[in-house]
Amino acid sequence: MKTDVEPSLSVAPRIGWAEFEQALPGAVAGLRALSDAVNASGLDNGLTELLKVRVSQINGCAFCLKLHLDWARKAGVRDVQLDLVATWRDAACFNARQRAALRWAEALTAMAAAHVDDGAYAEVARQYTQRDVAALTAAIAAINAWNRIAGGLRFAPPGV
Repeated sequence: MKTDVEPSLSVAPRIGWAEFEQALPGAVAGLRALSDAVNASGLDNGLTELLKVRVSQINGCAFCLKLHLDWARKAGVRDVQLDLVATWRDAACFNARQRAALRWAEALTAMAAAHVDDGAYAEVARQYTQRDVAALTAAIAAINAWNRIAGGLRFAPPGV
């Protein structure tokens, strides 16, 4: 059994977090402002962190996954939900509101490959107010942007 990382599968950062922030502080400020707007919306922080975990899993962003797992725990998201979020459709520990938000997050994250279907929107709109749907959509957009930055540049996961 081979335990070494393949040479072609480097995990070395291309640009570090600090270097990115220094090179493009306006981008960091803009994404933070988007996150601040979501936080000010009144949407449950545990829910948004759960969505960020799921989207980061889909996008394969180690930095964001580690960061948002830590933040989700601090926000009180249950370990069983963090353990099973990748299989939320088959796990009874998620309620209807969480399921609708997770479906919406997955639909928006995959929209380059598949059109966002009306069923995903209808489900999230049944569970949340229009303001909440807007906040969920902004949270999902923000984590997708961060995944592309942190994943593309291979930021080192915090504490690893």
